Amino acid sequence: MDRILVGGDIPVTLRRSGRARRMILRVTRVGGEVVLTLPSRTSMSAGRIFAESRVEWLRRTRAEMAPLQRVDHGALLPVEGRARRIAPHDGRRVELTDEALLVPQGRPAGLVVEVWLKHLAQARLVAACDRHAAVAGRSFRALALRDTRSRWGSCSHDGRLMFSWRLAMAPPQVLDYVAAHEVAHLLHMDHSPAFWAATGRLVPDYARPRDWLRQHGHELLSWRFRP
Repeated sequence: MDRILVGGDIPVTLRRSGRARRMILRVTRVGGEVVLTLPSRTSMSAGRIFAESRVEWLRRTRAEMAPLQRVDHGALLPVEGRARRIAPHDGRRVELTDEALLVPQGRPAGLVVEVWLKHLAQARLVAACDRHAAVAGRSFRALALRDTRSRWGSCSHDGRLMFSWRLAMAPPQVLDYVAAHEVAHLLHMDHSPAFWAATGRLVPDYARPRDWLRQHGHELLSWRFRP
């Protein structure tokens, strides 16, 4: 992939797509990487002119991005919506208290906490999806976790649910809403009024956790667990 510099200091990664009908400039939600997608016949010079015309928007958007944060001892990491101080202890397992997330001494905090969060997310999401599926009168075939960047959950046509394990960092009602959202897709594989009505039957006040994700979801994505 080619890269150009616009505005004197903003690197832009160029990607070509045979399916793109127009130039698309975007800033990744985490890290602020700038990517310009070009239709296959669009010249690099045309792409540069387009990107240069959006320099002020690029600067403003990147400035508003959540800075990357590394999971390590001393960091305040959100767990189920509450900030906990990561600290070492002499125990053999991760322990959660009201104020802290205790990690076994001498082990890499980021990797240990990542595994622990995945287990927490699995337990919470399975329980929530089982509960909502029972109310909806449908069942799902499987539940998997990923570290996705573009979506918090998905539902396949054959009833397989997928979620971001980072939901374990969000408030419980937010995780519950995402579980209900995907279970509702077992009834309606779209975002029609019927789908939102089904979601509302599962979580009547779904607008509030949905808005929380829109406002704060990028903060969950800003955490880095691996070197």
